[in-house]
Amino acid sequence: MKNLVRNVALGLIIVSLVSCREKVPTENTPGKSEKKVKAGFIYDGPVRDWGWTHAHEVARKKVMKKFPWFESISVENIPAGDAERFIDRLLLEEKCDVIFTTSLSYMDATINAAKKYPNKIFMNCGGYKSAQNVGTYSVDIYQMFYLNGLMGGALTKSNKLGYVAACSAAEVVRQINAFALGVREVNPEAKIFVKWLHSWYDPANARKAAESLIVEGCDVLAFTEDSTSTVEVAEEATARGRPVYTFSHYSPMQKFGPNSVVSGQLVDWAVMYEYILSRIYKDTWTNEDLWWTAKEQAAILGSNFEHPINPKFVEELKKITVSIAEGKTNVYDLVMTRLEQMKKGSFEPFTGPLTDQAGTVRVPSGKVAVRELRRTMNWFIDNVVGSVPE
Repeated sequence: MKNLVRNVALGLIIVSLVSCREKVPTENTPGKSEKKVKAGFIYDGPVRDWGWTHAHEVARKKVMKKFPWFESISVENIPAGDAERFIDRLLLEEKCDVIFTTSLSYMDATINAAKKYPNKIFMNCGGYKSAQNVGTYSVDIYQMFYLNGLMGGALTKSNKLGYVAACSAAEVVRQINAFALGVREVNPEAKIFVKWLHSWYDPANARKAAESLIVEGCDVLAFTEDSTSTVEVAEEATARGRPVYTFSHYSPMQKFGPNSVVSGQLVDWAVMYEYILSRIYKDTWTNEDLWWTAKEQAAILGSNFEHPINPKFVEELKKITVSIAEGKTNVYDLVMTRLEQMKKGSFEPFTGPLTDQAGTVRVPSGKVAVRELRRTMNWFIDNVVGSVPE
C-alpha cells in the first residue's frame, strides 16, 4: 500500500519507460495467432529503491519468464498527478490490455481512467475503491513484523528498539503494532521508539533517523521505508563494535547488512500477479479485493529468500529461552512454530485483549481484529513510545 504523501520533488523526477518484450523460448510458446496479454505497470518510486518498487519489478520480470503469452511494460517515478496521462500512454500508444497501478496514491486516477476505458482491466495496489473493471490487491506483511518482533525483543540488550516509520498510513501503524506485539510476547519490559519520515522513500532522512535512534540507546531497528539506509546504519554501528540488529523490508537486504540483518519481512508479488494474469488470460477475471498474507505464501519471512533467518543468528536465537502462554521454548523454535501456524491460518497477532497507550481496550478478549483494522488503525499499543501523526 502506498500513501498520497509520496515525497518526490517534481524537479528531480526522472521518468523512465522500460519496455520488456523479450520472450523465453519454451516448448509451450504460443504461435502468433494465440492470445496474448499485455500489461502496463505504473510505479511511484524508482525500481532501484531495493524496497517496494524493486519488489514489484522483480515480480513483473519473473512472471514474464513464466508465461510465454505475457508481455509487459513499466514506468517508474510517476507522481500521482501524472498517473492518468501515463495510463493514457500505456493504453493508447503501448496497446496494453491491463494496467497495474502499484500505489494507493493512484487510486482516484485509476477509477477515473476506468471510466474512460470501460473495456480495459485495471488493478490498483493498496486501494479500496473498485468498479466493474477495477480490482484491488495487496500483500500484507504485518505477520512477518510480528515474527521479527519476537526476535528483536529477545536480542535487545537495552530494551529499547527503534522504528523508522515512513508515512502515517494504517498499514504502517499496523506494522509497528505487530512488531511491538512480538516484542512484548518475549520481553514485556522492552519499548519501541518511533521516528516518522513522512515519506515512503527518503534514504537521507532514514539514515538520520536510524542514527538518532542508536544514539538514544536503541540496539534493534525495524523500519518501513523503501531504501537500505537503516540496514546500512545498523551494519556500520555493528562494525564499530556496537551491535545493532535489523530486518530486511519488502526486498532481501542481508547482503547490505550481513552482520546486522537477522531476518525480515519480504513480499513475493509474483504469486499474486500470476493469479491475476492467469484469470485475465482465461477470461475468468473479476474485480475482487485481494488481500494476501503468509497463508497465500505472498508474505515471506527472511533475511533473503533463501534464509528465513540469517544463519549467523540461528544459534544465538536457539540459546535464548522465553516463557510464553504455551510454556517455555527457545526463540528460534517459537518463530518457526508461529510461522507455520500463520501459514495454516491458525494464529493471528491481533487477538484481544489489546489496549492502546491510554489503557483503552481496542480489541476485546478473544476477538481477532485484522480485516476491520486494515485501513482504520490509528492508535499504538501500550509498549510503543510516540504518537500517530494526524
